[in-house]
Amino acid sequence: MTTFFTPERHGYAVRFSPFYKDRIAVATSQQFGLAGGGTLFVLERTPVSTLERIAVFEWSDGLFDVAWCEGNPDIAVTGSGDGHLQVWNLHHPSMPVKTYHEHTKEVYSVNWNSHNRQRILSASWDCSVKTWDLGYPKSTRTYEGHTQLVYDAVWSPAVPSMFASVAGDGVLHIWDEEVATAPRMSVRAHEAEVLSCDWCKYDQNILATGASDGLIRIWDTRKLATPVTELQGCEYAVRRVKFSPYHASILASASYDFTSRIWDFKTSSEEIETVKHHSEFVYGLDFNPHVPGELADCGWDSLVHIFSPSSLSCLPLSEPR
Repeated sequence: MTTFFTPERHGYAVRFSPFYKDRIAVATSQQFGLAGGGTLFVLERTPVSTLERIAVFEWSDGLFDVAWCEGNPDIAVTGSGDGHLQVWNLHHPSMPVKTYHEHTKEVYSVNWNSHNRQRILSASWDCSVKTWDLGYPKSTRTYEGHTQLVYDAVWSPAVPSMFASVAGDGVLHIWDEEVATAPRMSVRAHEAEVLSCDWCKYDQNILATGASDGLIRIWDTRKLATPVTELQGCEYAVRRVKFSPYHASILASASYDFTSRIWDFKTSSEEIETVKHHSEFVYGLDFNPHVPGELADCGWDSLVHIFSPSSLSCLPLSEPR
């Protein structure tokens, strides 16, 4: 395991670079995100398995999420507590190369479209989701289907115009930019706040949701009325869910119970491994798209870990997508 400490900064999100297997970005906040500023750390793993800073960016409010540009290895976007999105370039460390400010409350999720590499998705506590294009100074569209705080919005890896969003109203919405500004389909996913969602990388119809009730549910968009399965084991809220880029039925979760867990939703409703190397809420989680079975997580204990769960070391890889 490789570890990095972010003193007086509490981790909210971590993402592996889509270009470099040893590079991660970590979005952090002072005062557990309740007050103070935010710092984006860009870290590089060395040949001796340490993590070194290659860039550090400061913002006047807490940073709650980060996403790498899918078309330029030097660019990333963050979302902050003052409603801004910041676009950062590693070669311009003093300030963002571009900012957007239309959200009126915290931006809790940012996501970069892997097909249209100019496109960004943001979700906010102002109950809206917005799409952005780097070539335009304003958002391209606003989506207002949720009645409470929107916690997460994620582009489909298979359908460029489609994305999912989840919120404090317990609802999972599926949107399609080419259809309308109303949800294409919706379901009451949990009787609790839904904090995270993610798409399966091998089946364009499969999604996962994680909620404050400690449950993870798997959904099939072709029969959305009931979940495919329900995964139980987290003692507190599930803050992140992420599907593996190498195993079709494997996903990972990060929870307020200080754990990251590995699941195989096709074989069991229980986790296949529990990793507990944090002493506070685990907020950020990501699979390495370049290294099978490797993940990174970060938490409120100011620790960032890159690790390889033993449960994934012997699993055969799924057929290429």
